[in-house]
Amino acid sequence: MSRALGGDALAKRNALVLALAQALGGASPAIVVSLGGLVGQTLADKELATLPVSLINLGLASGTIPAAMLMRRLGRRSAYILAGLIGVIAGSLAAAGIGAASFPLFCLGTFVAGFWGSYTQSYRFAATDTASESFRPKAISWVMVGGLAAGIIGPQTVIWTRDLIGSAPFAGAFLGQAVLALLTIVVVSFLRAAPVTTVSKTGGRPLSEITAQPRFIVAVVAGLVSYGLMSFIMTAAPLAMIGCGHSIGEAALGIQWHILGMFGPSFFTGSLIARFGKVQVTAAGLLLIAVAAVIGLSGITVAHFWATLILLGIGWNFGFIGATTLVTECYRPEERTKVQAANDFLVFGSVAVASFSSGKLLNAGGWDNVNWLVFPPVLIALALLAWQKRAKAPVPA
Repeated sequence: MSRALGGDALAKRNALVLALAQALGGASPAIVVSLGGLVGQTLADKELATLPVSLINLGLASGTIPAAMLMRRLGRRSAYILAGLIGVIAGSLAAAGIGAASFPLFCLGTFVAGFWGSYTQSYRFAATDTASESFRPKAISWVMVGGLAAGIIGPQTVIWTRDLIGSAPFAGAFLGQAVLALLTIVVVSFLRAAPVTTVSKTGGRPLSEITAQPRFIVAVVAGLVSYGLMSFIMTAAPLAMIGCGHSIGEAALGIQWHILGMFGPSFFTGSLIARFGKVQVTAAGLLLIAVAAVIGLSGITVAHFWATLILLGIGWNFGFIGATTLVTECYRPEERTKVQAANDFLVFGSVAVASFSSGKLLNAGGWDNVNWLVFPPVLIALALLAWQKRAKAPVPA
């Protein structure tokens, strides 16, 4: 009992450090999402406008396995410090791309930003390294609360710095992104997480055996549907708003409200999971995403777009935190690094596909088409969760 208490004391300290790192690092995607499509329209053809946003998701998916290998070799803290340097490079490349009117260079910057994001996304798992089983949902939620601050920091960085360099509109925001990455390095240096090393010489069960577990499959599907649909709608929303006659500022504020919706519920999501269960909270998140699509289909006023984005964010929070908690039940301590990497590769690979297709589908069928495509994946994920609820397997010893 005393060991559990001691472990949770360390887990709470680390969760606070990681929450602050999330506040800074989590602002990066908000900057890219808010401006990526607009810069894309300026530097390239309309059909390629959302490519920079899609590339951050591709970079995220591509970086998950290398990030896991580096964390396993160096430990969380050292890997996160190196990742901060990657973030500095990402923002600098994107700003240079705007300054040189080079679409490929700008896209390289957003891709590298995604690579940095593969480390920041693992903060939620890092918070569980020293946590007891009962504290894990709350540890994840604590880290995700940092995203609430990111929801303000990212859009406000856009608003205050986008015109900082008169000859290169929006370049200042990406220099701001680089500064945020630099600050993240300072924060993660205070991390005192458990070393990410294997407990047994064999490294646990083969990955193929772990990923074949029905509960792992259900957890991954729930996570990729929650995150994939969120990215799918969020990528299209700013361009759809501007296409409907709304301003850049209204689109940026819409993303801000969306990110607040994504992370604000983290104050109580862990408690909801403890009270109602992981499957129930995950299912509630998926249903909220479906409701967001219904609102998106019902009108094109600023209020409709903002309501869609807010509910989309809340639904993502419940669905993604619930799915993440389900994943933590699928592995033993010595297996955590490879299983977490496999989960994130699958989830963020689907996010990249969703983001790539979002712009094309918006141009081809409009905002309504984007929203109608939400419902089939939600129904599939809900059906799998209902099936999993009946199958109660023991947690790995």
